[in-house]
Amino acid sequence: MVGLALRGPRSIRWRLTLLYSALFAVAGAVLLSFTYVLVANSEPGVRAGSPEPRGTVPKGVPKGPDVPLVAQYVQQRLSVQRDEQLQQLLMESGIALAVMIVVSVALGWLMAGRVLDPLRTMTAAARRISADNLHERLAVPGPDDELKAMADTFDAVLARLEGAFEAQKQFVANASHELRTPLTLQQALVDVALADPDASAGTLRAACVRVRAAGREQERLIDALLTLARSQQGLERREFVDLAEVVRGRLPESGGGRPCVEAELGPAPLLGDPQLIERLVVNLADNAVRHNLPEGEGSWVRVWTGVDGGWPVLRIENSGVVIGADQVRGLFQPFRRLGGERVRVRGAGVTGLGLGLSIVAAVVAAHGGGVVAWAREGGGLGVEVRLPAAARLTGGS
Repeated sequence: MVGLALRGPRSIRWRLTLLYSALFAVAGAVLLSFTYVLVANSEPGVRAGSPEPRGTVPKGVPKGPDVPLVAQYVQQRLSVQRDEQLQQLLMESGIALAVMIVVSVALGWLMAGRVLDPLRTMTAAARRISADNLHERLAVPGPDDELKAMADTFDAVLARLEGAFEAQKQFVANASHELRTPLTLQQALVDVALADPDASAGTLRAACVRVRAAGREQERLIDALLTLARSQQGLERREFVDLAEVVRGRLPESGGGRPCVEAELGPAPLLGDPQLIERLVVNLADNAVRHNLPEGEGSWVRVWTGVDGGWPVLRIENSGVVIGADQVRGLFQPFRRLGGERVRVRGAGVTGLGLGLSIVAAVVAAHGGGVVAWAREGGGLGVEVRLPAAARLTGGS
């Protein structure tokens, strides 16, 4: 508070004080000038205690041949008296205005301090908040005025920052765990092979194959993390992309133990990053195939593309086990998998990384679209992606 007051005219309090005083001085000067002009241009009326009208002789003055001279003398005296009164009015009003300007500076200083008290409180509270105590809030009481609205907005920003920091910490912890797992497996395979003095060439070859597979899994994880980071940074370029053509080239194959694929692909033009759009389609298709019913139980995947309400839409549904609503809400979080956060889904030699839908959400956000998922009543999952149309992005109708 003292620091704010000692910074001189650069502080808001001083500027508000000077502004209040200047407005009061201008208003007072205008009022004084207006009053002076009205009094100076007014004619005295005939009333008790007021001078006689011009051209008349006051009572008590003898009437005779010298009446014109007497009347002229009286009018001159009245004019001089009027000028003196106007001058006295102007002087006294000026002194009163100067005194009130000084008073207005003091009152303006006090009122500016009262107005800025909540701002000083918010500033002190904001300085105490750091990355270690983002849970604290300003929580400014009072009426719903502009200052409280600013404080509430700052609290909302703090809430988002707290959520982002927590998500970042969780992401780093999960990524460290995921990256450590292949390394631990590789080290264990190598240690087991080196600890066996009678290991044959076939045993060593098998260990090398498993180490290589673990290295590929680690490479896939790093590529997925890079794709996620790239998606979250936004788009560097936009090109014309037909969502139907991308899906047609990336449809999962049917038969051979794979789910039956039904596709209804209508044109869905948009402007976006072709590589990220392709990654989005691949992740959704792989997710629909991976999290499906076992072979021979009537598994299926339905894919639909088209324009709905002016938005290019990709909709993918698949059969599968019954999914709870609480699980659906967390599917777009990194390293979140069906059946448990730390459970890997293995099948056909493919390991789920838990980044598929989080990458989808990041790609959709980078393009300015929206994505929603829902659990089907008979089991399985449905995902709908909406992206801005090409005409919408280029300013067309």
